[in-house]
Amino acid sequence: MLHLRLITPSSSTAEVTAVLEGCAGATNIVVLPGAAREPAGDLVLADVARESANEVISDLSWLREAGSISAHPIQLSLSRAADEAVEEAPGEPDDAVVWEELAQRVHADSRITWAYLAFLAIATQIAAIGVLQKSIILIVGAMVLGPEFGAIAAVCFGLLRRQWRLVTGSFRTLVVGFAIAIAVTVACALVSRGLGWIDPSHLRGNEEVQFIVKPDRWSFIVALLAGVAGVLSITAGKSSALIGVFISVTTVPAAGYAAVAIALGDWAEVSGSVSQLAVNVAGMVISGTATLWVQHRFWPQVGRTSSVRPMPRGDAGG
Repeated sequence: MLHLRLITPSSSTAEVTAVLEGCAGATNIVVLPGAAREPAGDLVLADVARESANEVISDLSWLREAGSISAHPIQLSLSRAADEAVEEAPGEPDDAVVWEELAQRVHADSRITWAYLAFLAIATQIAAIGVLQKSIILIVGAMVLGPEFGAIAAVCFGLLRRQWRLVTGSFRTLVVGFAIAIAVTVACALVSRGLGWIDPSHLRGNEEVQFIVKPDRWSFIVALLAGVAGVLSITAGKSSALIGVFISVTTVPAAGYAAVAIALGDWAEVSGSVSQLAVNVAGMVISGTATLWVQHRFWPQVGRTSSVRPMPRGDAGG
């Protein structure tokens, strides 16, 4: 369930509570008159099943200007009323997509931040070391560390909603992020080459990591599956599944391999690793967008009105 905290003008509190009382998935409704100071008004608290959150947020969207809406996931709820609200709400909690929550998340992930650049650069360098050392463990560690899927999910969401500014901004985040990560890794590899630590022979006999530079039909199929799993893990809040997505696709390892190949002057390997990177990103964008479209179009708990409880005090039917 989600815990809603609403700040509403006192003149509109009755309208807000009527929306909550009329929603099958809302319960534990509390009104604190005059408790809010900035913005001034009444404070309304409620617990809402995830399946009903879109309906409530949509009906109360005007509070964005007149007051405030915030939602927080509930980690523990010991309440028969809450259990009944979840049962009355349509669908299953894990299947419900709270679209406003997803929109805020992908917009945050579409931005270029120092943390994003640092994580991607570190992950790419670890992947490069894994390539040089022929260490699958290091390569897998780099895959988990890479933060790029957030920007890919933002591209998918932007395509679904036809928010072209979000799409272009997210692609820019991906391109700039990988360009900087590869540039930093190339610089470090050149220093290592100058010190005599590495030479072109390090890219020979590396059958263990050749999958990074040989994109094929299986690479694309894995990327498609990873895109579906990644979107589902984000919309359902399953972080463990998202880690599996990171391990499945070779975006960061491809960038690390490309950086090492550039530093060692092996341009054939550069071409293969860049192609692998492009194949993985394209596959995840295609399947991720398709998954969001299916969730929005077909899943019954998304974008549909919940069954409405009878209005209290004999108000139903006017």
